[in-house]
Amino acid sequence: MLDALLEVSVVDGWFPIALSVLAVLLLLYLLGRDRTGGWVMTAIIILIVGGLIGGAALWLCANFLDLFGGPVADAAWLWAPLASGAILLAIWNLWRSRWWRKLIAILAIPVFAVTAAVGVNAAYGIDTTIGAMLGISTADPIDIPDPDPAETNDPAEPLYATWKPPADLPAHGETGLVPGGIPNTNSGFDARPAQLYLPPAALVADAPRLPLVIMMMGQPGDPDPQFIAKVLDEHAAAHDGLAPIALVVDQLGDPTADPMCLDTDLGKVESYVMQDVVPWAREHLDVLRSAASWTVAGYSNGGGCAAYFGAKYPEVFGNILAVSPVEYAGAEHPQDTLRDVFGGDQAAYDAVKPANIMAAKAPYPDSTAVFTAGENDPAYVASATALTDAATAAGMAASRFLVPGADHGVSALLGGLDHGFDVLYPRLGLVAP
Repeated sequence: MLDALLEVSVVDGWFPIALSVLAVLLLLYLLGRDRTGGWVMTAIIILIVGGLIGGAALWLCANFLDLFGGPVADAAWLWAPLASGAILLAIWNLWRSRWWRKLIAILAIPVFAVTAAVGVNAAYGIDTTIGAMLGISTADPIDIPDPDPAETNDPAEPLYATWKPPADLPAHGETGLVPGGIPNTNSGFDARPAQLYLPPAALVADAPRLPLVIMMMGQPGDPDPQFIAKVLDEHAAAHDGLAPIALVVDQLGDPTADPMCLDTDLGKVESYVMQDVVPWAREHLDVLRSAASWTVAGYSNGGGCAAYFGAKYPEVFGNILAVSPVEYAGAEHPQDTLRDVFGGDQAAYDAVKPANIMAAKAPYPDSTAVFTAGENDPAYVASATALTDAATAAGMAASRFLVPGADHGVSALLGGLDHGFDVLYPRLGLVAP
């Protein structure tokens, strides 16, 4: 019963509609406190003042306190004033009113707040269920086929040339939690459970070794595989079930925190990815071994992490797919990061910026990098452009793509992943060059 509630959609379907209708009915009731002209004028002033308070609070949180760790959707600038105005009206209804009006006004306050939160969330489209909004996963553990320990070398020919899909090839891949989680033995980083996507070709008897993608989502966000699974399932459907295995890991620990994918006092995220996740994947997943078959991918905060790991560890990750990436760790508040994380050491801070790593390690003889952003997301277009230029200058086969009509939400994520795998499929040996 609880799982069914947590899996209710908050971006479409009955729940957001019912919530909006309830909010409107409550607002109409609160507006109907009195029919005199004086009350009508008072209510209008209350709504305007409340809207200004909500807009100002959002501006402070987004631009001064940087509480959201990234851009704020346009919808937030509508929902925050609406909710704030309605809440102030509810508070005003507590004054000199009958007990039932007081009760309805008290109940209306959380309804207005939740309605606004659902509306803003729907604009991003990343957290699609009640559980996702609350940070509660309802995913079940996935059954991972044991790799053949005798297969230590990659095949000489690419998969597209040798793969013959069996008659029982599933139409879709599967997603789920990594059973038992990925141990954090070396890092001690308290990551949330990783999740896995297995494409159709990984679900058949005598499955081939496949390429691997290690992906990280945004902040705030969860290690949710549904988006990369959707894109890879579509690519698999067009290529006889072939797609990379995708391992979605948590680089945050806490969705409100940003350890910046480094080893600092905020957490040893770099050690977690490189010393815990990478060895676990090699041991437990039936994946190809060469760096050319491994991709580090990410979205937003995770996209910046992908650029960092791909730049620093080309011997592990031969491919980078950074969707709407942060340009470097702490780019949204560099002075605070310099002071709080690096103790004012500018050289140490500069040394972990992907563009500087690329320049120092150049040339990259066998690295492919794809950087994308929504065309209506100017800050992240600039970030993707800067990283593309740096990667190109360092000798990577680098490209930039702007997702038409997209901002920083789900359309940018899906469009960026889709284009990225269009570029990477020949590189991964899943389709002819």
